[in-house]
Amino acid sequence: MLHDAHPARIALARAAIALLLAQALVVIPVALLPGASAQQQAQPQNRMSPAPRERVVIPFHGDPRVRSERPEGPVPRNLRIITDDEFPPLHFADPDGQPVGFSVDLMRAICERMAVACTIQVRRFDTLLQTLAEGQADIVAAAIPVTASLKSRFHVSRIYHRLPARFVGAAGFDRVRVEAGFTGVRVGVARDTAHAAYLAEHFPKAVATGAADLEAALQLLLRGEVDLVFGDGQAAALWLGGREGAGFRFVGGPFLGIRHFGEGIGFVLRPDEPNLKRAVDYALQGVWDDGTYARLFLRYFPVSAF
Repeated sequence: MLHDAHPARIALARAAIALLLAQALVVIPVALLPGASAQQQAQPQNRMSPAPRERVVIPFHGDPRVRSERPEGPVPRNLRIITDDEFPPLHFADPDGQPVGFSVDLMRAICERMAVACTIQVRRFDTLLQTLAEGQADIVAAAIPVTASLKSRFHVSRIYHRLPARFVGAAGFDRVRVEAGFTGVRVGVARDTAHAAYLAEHFPKAVATGAADLEAALQLLLRGEVDLVFGDGQAAALWLGGREGAGFRFVGGPFLGIRHFGEGIGFVLRPDEPNLKRAVDYALQGVWDDGTYARLFLRYFPVSAF
């Protein structure tokens, strides 16, 4: 599953999140994709971010012309939300041990918009879906990849986040080599992963160098043993925002192949609450329209993977 497919990203992300929580917000230009409202141009930025000219993209995961319908029936007045605390910046524990993160705080904003009370409890990641299926929770707010199998068992909200793959290299990497399909370029990639399979299929002219995980691949880049690293763009973005990432940047991309990387992430609900799913989708649209989504995105992704 997505959560345990990238164990090294937890160490990378925690270091960046610690800095994020400790630093004040300043101003950054924001590039908005189609469908974003003018209110989303509120522009807080963390000092972890790159040079002032770097633009943070607030991604819109869907067709902006498709609007969610207002729910017709009542929804439960007290919702039980479950998550885990081992996948920053989507869901993790703050210094006081409370669950926070992009997924968690977005769910809190949705609850507020629906005017319902929500309790958020932490469970082990591999127990989340079973807990939901047994009726012990109403919604899972965690990085569970949306697949056909998941949708056959549960209701899933509209996609609210995706994890693109990205190349990372030195700031002066030759653009001509990008346009040539990375011919002869040494690319570090975690072995036996979706990223390794995607690299082999779509960039066969690159020279793949296997590493134990993304963190190990980035160390190869630091030592000059590879020209680029290909992997989870979100974890790479957090690395770029840290000290080791100075002087490096994204090269090409982002890459969002559904067959390799999934449809994205949505909130997971039991199938016996169809109106609750409609209510969540409607509220999710509302927090996008009023700029709440953008503010949360900038809080947790000071360097965007998009």
